[in-house]
Amino acid sequence: MVKKPGGKNKKRYHNRDYIRKNDKIRAREIRVIGPNGEMLGVMPPEEALKIAKSHYLDLVEVASSAHPPVCRILEFGKYKYELSKNKRNKEKTSKRVKEAKFRPRIEEHDYVTKVRRSEKFLHQGNKLKITLMFRGREMEHIDLGMNLVRQAIKDLEGVGKPDDQPKLNGRFIIVTLSPLPQHQRVLRFNSLEEAEIEEPDDEQSEDFQDENDDESEDEKKSESTDVKKS
Repeated sequence: MVKKPGGKNKKRYHNRDYIRKNDKIRAREIRVIGPNGEMLGVMPPEEALKIAKSHYLDLVEVASSAHPPVCRILEFGKYKYELSKNKRNKEKTSKRVKEAKFRPRIEEHDYVTKVRRSEKFLHQGNKLKITLMFRGREMEHIDLGMNLVRQAIKDLEGVGKPDDQPKLNGRFIIVTLSPLPQHQRVLRFNSLEEAEIEEPDDEQSEDFQDENDDESEDEKKSESTDVKKS
């Protein structure tokens, strides 16, 4: 007997782009991020929805696979627009490349911040270009710069692998990392919740800004010192 379509044998269509919000959120508990990006902690969705309504905003599930799911209090229309814009940008380029810039004398806190952002970017499936720049007499200590780059590669080995060995090109050491397959990625500097939340590009690139302003100031100080010595 031929089974007719429909009934119990009919497959339900699952919309992967569907975003749960407000009273459609099913989890018993959720981790909530406030309207200004602050962590509000874990709570029932009903309690979080009351907070969202008090700000005249929506409660939106942004990381459904996390345990517990992560929700943000925000303007849903604006959030959908940002996601749509990011999706269009990704369609234009099959892979994006982000650059992480290091200096040989980088402070430990700055190093960890850059590695944390780099890990998040690789975890999201993007390529990463690591660049270390020498200036002046720093070229006498190329081994220190090379060790720093190798340390960054090691710290990011849970989410990416180098396409080649780090290479010295003039005053720069450069290496490009490609993301590991998704099922092999292991986070070290981010929680799963932090790594899965999509942010606008201007927030993501905060720690990848050009350092030319700082470099030019250092160069002026170095030149001034040399003039006094002469």
